[in-house]
Amino acid sequence: MNPVGFVIIGRNEGARLDLCIDSVMRTHQRAVYVDSGSTDGSVARAKARGLPVVELDPAQPFTAARARNAGWERLLRDDPGLELVHFIDGDCELIPGWLDKALAALLADDRLAAVCGRRRERAPDASRYNRLCEHEWNTPVGLAESVGGDALFRIAALEGVRGFDETLIAGEEPDMCHRMRRRGWLIRRIEGDMTIHDAGMTRFGQWWQRNRRSGYATAEALAMRGSQDAEAGRDLRRKVLSNIVWSLPPAWMLWPLLWLRIRQRKDALQATWLTLGKLPHLQGQLDYWSRRQRANTGARRIELIEYK
Repeated sequence: MNPVGFVIIGRNEGARLDLCIDSVMRTHQRAVYVDSGSTDGSVARAKARGLPVVELDPAQPFTAARARNAGWERLLRDDPGLELVHFIDGDCELIPGWLDKALAALLADDRLAAVCGRRRERAPDASRYNRLCEHEWNTPVGLAESVGGDALFRIAALEGVRGFDETLIAGEEPDMCHRMRRRGWLIRRIEGDMTIHDAGMTRFGQWWQRNRRSGYATAEALAMRGSQDAEAGRDLRRKVLSNIVWSLPPAWMLWPLLWLRIRQRKDALQATWLTLGKLPHLQGQLDYWSRRQRANTGARRIELIEYK
C-alpha cells in the first residue's frame, strides 16, 4: 500500500500545472488531478502525464474545497486503505525531500491531523505583491491553528469532520482545521521548505482581488464560528471591526499612526500594504454580508473571487 496519495487541484494554471504535476510524480506516489472548469488544456496536460482526472460538474459552483474533497474521495475509491493525503495547489511545485520530513513528523505523533512546512514564492522580487506573498507564507514553526492549500493530512481526521466545507469560496482550510482542533486533533508547522508558489501578481488589481477575497473569508468565518470559540470569535470580531473603522474616510487622516503601529512588527513594505489593505478587506466583508442577505431570498450565492 502506498503511504500517501496526492490531490492536485487547478483552474487554468497553464505551465504552472506542468511543474506541479512533474514534482509530485517524482515522489512515485499515487496522485489525482481535479479540474475546476479550465479552458487552457489543463485536463489534457494531466492526462498526458498519466494522472487520473476528476472534472467537476460546472452545474455546481466551483470552489477549492469542493475540488479537494473530490480528490481525496477519488483516492479512497481507488485505494480504500490509504491513510494519508497531501493536498497541493496547481500553482505550486513540491520541493524534493519535503514529503519524507512531513511523513516522519505525522507518523511520529498520532495526535496530528496535519503537517505543513514553508511555502516559498517563486519570484519574490518580480513585484511588490509577490514579496508580500513571500512574507505571508513565513508563519511560525510549531503548533498552528491551520494550514494553507498545501499540507499533508491524516485521512482519519478528514473523515471525522467530513472534509472541507464546499460552500466556502475562501478560508476553507482554517475552517476545517478549526473543526479538527475542536475534536482534539493538532496541527503543526514543521521546519523545512515545502512548496514553491507562483502568485504571478504584477498588477494592483490582482492584489486588490486577493485581499477582497481574504476580507470575505474573515466575515464568513465570524458568522460561522464566531460564537463557537470565544477566543477565535474575539480575534475575528477585532479584524472585522478594524477593517470597518480604518476604512471610514475620517480615519484616513490617522493612517500614519496605523502604519507606525504595524511597522513595529513588520517591514515598511508590509506596513504600507497592510494599511491600504483595509479597503479591499472591507469590500470583501460587504460582499459576504450582501451575499448572505441575497441567500435569505433564495438568490444564487456569490461566485469565486479570483485574482489570476
